[in-house]
Amino acid sequence: MAGFDYKLAEEIRDAFKRHQVKYLFIGKSGAILLGYPDTTQDADLFVEKDTANCERLVQALLELGFALTDKLAQEIRHGKDFIQLKNGPFDVDLIFAPDGIESFEDAWRRRVEVKGFPVCNIDDIVQSKQAANRQRDRESLPRLLKFREWLKKQR
Repeated sequence: MAGFDYKLAEEIRDAFKRHQVKYLFIGKSGAILLGYPDTTQDADLFVEKDTANCERLVQALLELGFALTDKLAQEIRHGKDFIQLKNGPFDVDLIFAPDGIESFEDAWRRRVEVKGFPVCNIDDIVQSKQAANRQRDRESLPRLLKFREWLKKQR
């Protein structure tokens, strides 16, 4: 299975737009869309936890080719905090409650639009990585912090 790239991001953006899903790219995939020079195997999506939005998300995922069991579709509809999808054309992490971010609404206000992609602000991406405190995040955090410094100088 191919890793995250611009074409994959376009597929997600376009399907989610057709279904009016409110979401943000977060994590390393979000950082990559901001220009971070790295790779990742999946798309990390912070999704608004709203009943109607979650139903639209299920429909968009089905359109993209994900094989959703009834149980999995129900978990999505209820906005389970974290759901990994590896049963479709690419891997996706659906995150309804990311570590270190108070609310979707706050992150939405701080978002950055990159060529039509709604992306979490770099500060939210860094804060989420710091709060998650996973080994792989601790290892990549120094590079991400340097990228954040560089990005802020570009503005």
